Amino acid sequence: MFVKREYLKSTVYTLKRCIIRRVLSKKLKVLFVCAEVAPFSSVGGLSQVAHFLTRSLKKLGVDVRIFTPKYGLVDPSKYPTKTIISSLKIPTGEGTNIDCAVELYQPTKGDAPVYFLVNEEYYQKRANVYNYNDDHIRFSLLSKAALEFIKTGDFIPDLIHANDWHTGYLIDFLKNDDNYKKDPTLKKISTLLSIHNIYQGTFDFANANEMDFDDGKSQLAPIFSDKLIKQNSLKRGVMYADIVNTVSQTYVQELLNAEYGGGLENLFRELRGKLYGVLNGLDTTDFNPTADEMIKQKFSSNSLNLRTANKLDLQKRFNLKNDPEVPLICYVGRLDLQKGLDLLVKEFEYIVQDLGVQFIIAGSGEQNFVEFFSKMEKKYPGQVGTHLIRDFSLPRKVLAGSDMILIPSKYEPGGIIAIEALRYGCIPIAHATGGLADSVIDYDPKSGTGYGFTFKSFVPEGLLTAVVRAIETYKNLPSWKKMIRRAMVADFSWRKSAQKYIDLYQKAQELHTNNLSPNTSTDRPLYS
Repeated sequence: MFVKREYLKSTVYTLKRCIIRRVLSKKLKVLFVCAEVAPFSSVGGLSQVAHFLTRSLKKLGVDVRIFTPKYGLVDPSKYPTKTIISSLKIPTGEGTNIDCAVELYQPTKGDAPVYFLVNEEYYQKRANVYNYNDDHIRFSLLSKAALEFIKTGDFIPDLIHANDWHTGYLIDFLKNDDNYKKDPTLKKISTLLSIHNIYQGTFDFANANEMDFDDGKSQLAPIFSDKLIKQNSLKRGVMYADIVNTVSQTYVQELLNAEYGGGLENLFRELRGKLYGVLNGLDTTDFNPTADEMIKQKFSSNSLNLRTANKLDLQKRFNLKNDPEVPLICYVGRLDLQKGLDLLVKEFEYIVQDLGVQFIIAGSGEQNFVEFFSKMEKKYPGQVGTHLIRDFSLPRKVLAGSDMILIPSKYEPGGIIAIEALRYGCIPIAHATGGLADSVIDYDPKSGTGYGFTFKSFVPEGLLTAVVRAIETYKNLPSWKKMIRRAMVADFSWRKSAQKYIDLYQKAQELHTNNLSPNTSTDRPLYS
């Protein structure tokens, strides 16, 4: 009898969840709050996620809109806006207000509408998006402004999708600030926080002393208080969001360890029941070698012979010896330690000299790496080529013509560059960490599966072994072509990722509606 009763209770609960999900999916409204969004303010991967994820959510029927600052770099002639709120008063917490405005950009194609927060002092007069000593003020303002905007009634979401430390403030305000937590409209809104990286703002929380320690339980200080900079908004967002996700399943597990957790690993372990991983996707319409006007020769997985024209064009562009048969490896991205370039530097000359490859380095960053690769280009003319300044038009050309891309990152939450490379038939050689571990499937010559070469130990020898494996496999042309075809047809579309986000939105709403907390010992991450 007991077993039967428990079975019935379980069945009723399951049916209830299905009904709730069906109702929620019909009217899902999401406000996506972020510090940057492409193409208006594109600095890192967050801007690309904001653009492509919201586009895919919209295609799936979600009423999703973006709330972001209007920086001075946003071109008004290219992106005309309409003022919908001329004066939005944002309380500072000290009896005064900061006066802002809200403008609406309505895209002509299928992208999500964008609400721009307008304030000259904190956004429009700034040349950059980040790296100001008052960033904590600027993004606390963004967080409060989003809530004040919702209170106007212009757009009332069912869920707020917050992103990184910049909007952790928002989740804390919504949960703990009397001005917001008691508001009849706001208290119904559920929250999801996406962690794109573990950066925690302008204050060094990792080395904070006891007096500066923030347990996340005290009320957030007023916007202009000296105390605000010492309050960890990412930590608070993790504590109070209904659901927290990061941009790959492997990175979820890595955040539980001190090496990757940025001092928050104990918190992540405590709250692991509400941690999920959703791998970033790729806009397969935008990143499409069969229709890409930026590359020399369009091609597909069924016309790989056409791809050779891109390789020859790349060799010419970088003053390399024109030879379609020599293996061509590229590195595309920032030049810094996090990207594992210290490993590459140690093995670079051996790879070039003894393995006989050509190498292209495209990216900007730390001066010591810039100087090293400039020196290598001079030392190995016709074999090493560089482009050591930022150029957004170059990566696709490099990926379309290179045989392999080296991605030796020490850690890599999402690893979108690997997915882009696979789409263009450029085989990754990658450190198996974060999103790279989830997207780059190691090649198995026995079964003929996989489309990449990975190494687990973050040491120069690990990198070198993976490179040698790739070069040896490259010599077997039939196997290599099969690998490229598998890579190009692998499904990393944003539609697939967007559907997983919708699942998480619905789960967040269920938890919020029922005032439930995920069980830290039994709830497991949804996605692998």
